[in-house]
Amino acid sequence: VIMVMHSVLLGGEEQRYLLEAAEELGLTDGSLVFLPFDTVHYALSPGPEALAALANSSQLRRAHDAVLTLTRHCPSEGSVLDSLRRAQERRELPSDLNLQQVSPLFGTIYDAVFLLARGVAEARAAAGGRWVSGAAVARHVWDAQVPGFCGDLGGDEEPPFVLLDTDAVGDRLFATYMLDPTRGSLLSAGTPMHFPRGGSAPGPDPSCWFDPNNICGGGLEPGLVFLGFLLVVGMGLAGAFLAHYVRHQLLHIQMVSGPNKIILTVDDITFLHPHGGTSRKVAQGSRSSLAARSMSDVRSGPSQPTDSPNVGVYEGDRVWLKKFPGDQHIAIRPATKTAFSKLQELRHENVALYLGLFLAQGAEGPAALWEGNLAVVSEHCTRGSLQDLLAQREIKLDWMFKSSLLLDLIKGIRYLHHRGVAHGRLKSRNCIVDGRFVLKITDHGHGRLLEAQKVLPEPPRAEDQLWTAPELLRDPALERRGTLAGDVFSLAIIMQEVVCRSAPYAMLELTPEEVVQRVRSPPPLCRPLVSMDQAPVECIHLMKQCWAEQPELRPSMDHTFDLFKNINKGRKTNIIDSMLRMLEQYSSNLEDLIRERTEELELEKQKTDRLLTQMLPPSVAEALKTGTPVEPEYFEQVTLYFSDIVGFTTISAMSEPIEVVDLLNDLYTLFDAIIGSHDVYKVETIGDAYMVASGLPQRNGQRHAAEIANMSLDILSAVGTFRMRHMPEVPVRIRIGLHGPCVAGVVGLTMPRYCLFGDTVNTASRMESTGLPYRIHVNLSTVGILRALDSGYQVELRGRTELKGKGAEDTFWLVGRRGFNKPIPKPPDLQPGSSNHGISLQEIPPERRRKLEKARPGQFS
Repeated sequence: VIMVMHSVLLGGEEQRYLLEAAEELGLTDGSLVFLPFDTVHYALSPGPEALAALANSSQLRRAHDAVLTLTRHCPSEGSVLDSLRRAQERRELPSDLNLQQVSPLFGTIYDAVFLLARGVAEARAAAGGRWVSGAAVARHVWDAQVPGFCGDLGGDEEPPFVLLDTDAVGDRLFATYMLDPTRGSLLSAGTPMHFPRGGSAPGPDPSCWFDPNNICGGGLEPGLVFLGFLLVVGMGLAGAFLAHYVRHQLLHIQMVSGPNKIILTVDDITFLHPHGGTSRKVAQGSRSSLAARSMSDVRSGPSQPTDSPNVGVYEGDRVWLKKFPGDQHIAIRPATKTAFSKLQELRHENVALYLGLFLAQGAEGPAALWEGNLAVVSEHCTRGSLQDLLAQREIKLDWMFKSSLLLDLIKGIRYLHHRGVAHGRLKSRNCIVDGRFVLKITDHGHGRLLEAQKVLPEPPRAEDQLWTAPELLRDPALERRGTLAGDVFSLAIIMQEVVCRSAPYAMLELTPEEVVQRVRSPPPLCRPLVSMDQAPVECIHLMKQCWAEQPELRPSMDHTFDLFKNINKGRKTNIIDSMLRMLEQYSSNLEDLIRERTEELELEKQKTDRLLTQMLPPSVAEALKTGTPVEPEYFEQVTLYFSDIVGFTTISAMSEPIEVVDLLNDLYTLFDAIIGSHDVYKVETIGDAYMVASGLPQRNGQRHAAEIANMSLDILSAVGTFRMRHMPEVPVRIRIGLHGPCVAGVVGLTMPRYCLFGDTVNTASRMESTGLPYRIHVNLSTVGILRALDSGYQVELRGRTELKGKGAEDTFWLVGRRGFNKPIPKPPDLQPGSSNHGISLQEIPPERRRKLEKARPGQFS
């Protein structure tokens, strides 16, 4: 009985049912021989390895006594298990790989793929690198001589075969005969064939075919039967190879073209220029923080700012490009395509969608900066990362908001773990938030892609390892791959970030390097400190379970999901309720923010208006703000005030520049305080000159002369006690001159100034310059107004005074007023011929006098 079916020794249920039924019917007593051709069992290498199928079923073991298994002969050192064990000893495979779990099909697939790949490579090389037909590949496969698990593959030589049998009591197979189809020889393998019930071999007489009491050979030449089997198997393998090759080519075409392609170029993506414009170019950039980091313990990292050069547009939607380490990628390896295809199949609301692999080649302009760079293209979320959201203090996050984000995170990790994907790089920067406040996990499977592309990851920084589990910190190789338990630990650290709204371990006041070192090398255990009033107690307990030191003590994501759902005491919230609550909260926060910003704007406006009214009259400032032109006005009822410091040039020569600035600042601060109590307007200060007017821009009738006179007396009284900080021994003497009407207007557009014009302005200046220290010089018109007011102003006739441009006029000194009791400094006695513009040498301190003599040599000798 020839059995063409999956071997029961490798899990074939059909063969099991057939043999067990034959044993129950008594057909395994030696009258029939069951002959399976096992195309994969040769990889197991018969010998001391026990077969589980025979060991676990006594009925099958009895039935298998009538079975002779035909398979390819494989040397004892050539089995798949032995080859994998030797590869593991050479450290070509991980030491923790369980070899017993490797499928025996691996040997067959390895030989088939290797033989076909060699044939394709040789066929294309012979054709000059062009695509070739299946017939050409078949010819090269037939002529190829390549090593396989059980000898050379290809060529016209048939491989040797072996006949396997049991001893009826054990659970192992033994080689009995070797068949060499090329030579037509049948050689004993050293172990005799065991027939059922200890019987003898069947005879060659074909008359026994239908005699149930005799064993017969079937009347066929065994060699021809074996060759027929071999031909059928070879054709089947060739068909499988060809189908695999065609499928591989079709998959490659689908990857680079069509609606499901994953290989993207600069023609597929419209890249946003770093300066905000759009072009089909890509600029260098890395994912950086969108918001200013309020959590200063963690430096800004990957986020998704809209104006980043890593943002592009693909098929009308914005996408994010994450660059692989290095910039010398010339092609995408097949293993990378396969790994990415599996990651692209992950579809979940809380897992970011992978759209393609981007490789820039032959780019020009700004895109040349991306030349040779490989990047993963994923969906873009406008609100950036979870870390960015937590840093925006103007967005208030209540517990319902936080729990919604954490539940999205748990759902996403749970989905990945159900698909057998360990994230390995989970952190708040790899959790992005879309416009609906739905959290999505990104950068999943990044380690797999780097490993498939043969790219070494960049050395991790301490800031990036704050979320890493302690067992991964101790094993860099394990850290690159990631583990499911490690993701649970990272989830706990993110929970601490969300609950406390602070950086990982921020409350410990340690540097990232110190934190990583303490987590890696306990005791004592280093974990974040979370107050019980910051979240429900159940949440904090779950957090502590998730960051347990032993990985096996951490809950699975399914258990974590169930525990977190119970935190809200069974209350279920759907997406609509969560969104409405989030939008309502966001709207409320936005209203508060607008109100706060409006108040700040109003305060700044008041400061600006205050500053503007200090520079210009209020009426003029309001006109300028509204754009109304300010027409020049003639003011007839006005009195002007001019004053300067006697000997200011000499004082400046004896002083440092900063001392001169301090002097003027102190003096003018004193003047400004005095004029605040009078109806006057300060026009300007130029050097030591101080100009004030009364009667403009708001007219005050005849009071202008009295206001200026009163202010002059107050200023003169205050100056009598004023002392310079750097030369308190030297008195500060001022001269004051008063005069009448003028024209006022605004001059200039860029820096407008309120200026006074008219001959009387010059006359008032001349009154000041011709005056004397500690004197208020007044002309006849002003005296007339003061006397008309009848307020008891005391004036003295000075006499005829020569005014430049005006000739000689009678001028007066204002010396007091009835009821004015403040002390007024006594004017100095000037000797005939002495100047009224300087300071006597006797008033100058010796050290300052020497400095003055050095500045003006020969003048004081």
